[in-house]
Amino acid sequence: MADKAEEGNPIVETIKTVVYALVIAGVFRTLFFQPFWIPSGSMKDTLLIGDFLFVNKMAYGYSQYSCPFGMCPISGRLFGSEPELGDVVVFRHPVNGADFIKRVVGLPGDRVQMQGGVLYINDQAVPQRPDGQFIETYERQGALGGLPLCQDLAVGLGGDCVKDRFIETLPNGVEHSVLDARPSPLDNTGVFTVPEGHFFFVGDNRDNSTDSRVAQPNGVGFVPYENLIGRADRIMFSSAGRSLFFVWTWRGDRFFKAIN
Repeated sequence: MADKAEEGNPIVETIKTVVYALVIAGVFRTLFFQPFWIPSGSMKDTLLIGDFLFVNKMAYGYSQYSCPFGMCPISGRLFGSEPELGDVVVFRHPVNGADFIKRVVGLPGDRVQMQGGVLYINDQAVPQRPDGQFIETYERQGALGGLPLCQDLAVGLGGDCVKDRFIETLPNGVEHSVLDARPSPLDNTGVFTVPEGHFFFVGDNRDNSTDSRVAQPNGVGFVPYENLIGRADRIMFSSAGRSLFFVWTWRGDRFFKAIN
């Protein structure tokens, strides 16, 4: 018969198991992949509200923001490599500390501008070609319950919310879709010269995105390299409902979808 002292206290064993699991999860989240839910429509139609993805933290190396609450004891960046134009990146807002997800459209030294809703990089217009329309139901979306931005200001609940869609080709050949709902003050900006060690980010849903086109603290401004958390490569799961448990709202066609 086994000695009861050797069996251990069940409560202690349970606590140890939970602690080990939390440590393993913390290491995995810090070094490899961080889960991220899409809370807003700023990256439509590349990313939809309710998309769930894992952020690849190995893509750009590690900084203090690789740890939860920015607690990594790291100065600068370890094992770093810089993002490329067109990468979809999760980063820590330089002022308010929130995690944002946007697309890189300006590297250190680049000159970035919007003219007539067209992106210019280093004084060259980034080509766009029409790609039909993006149509969604005008209704409250996701846990935050926000309403989408539409071309038709008078569309009622349950109606079709329409935006024009274009395929944009960045100077390095990366293609991705962008949406245009209607004229916006951010369709025309001054020239932004990206400082060394910083990057310029814009949302694909151009008229409904808080990004580098507006300076901090109201916008994002230039984002320091050390604030980058990781690259978004693939959607793992997607739900159009306000709860994960609303099975009938799952978007099966978006499971494991690559992010372009």
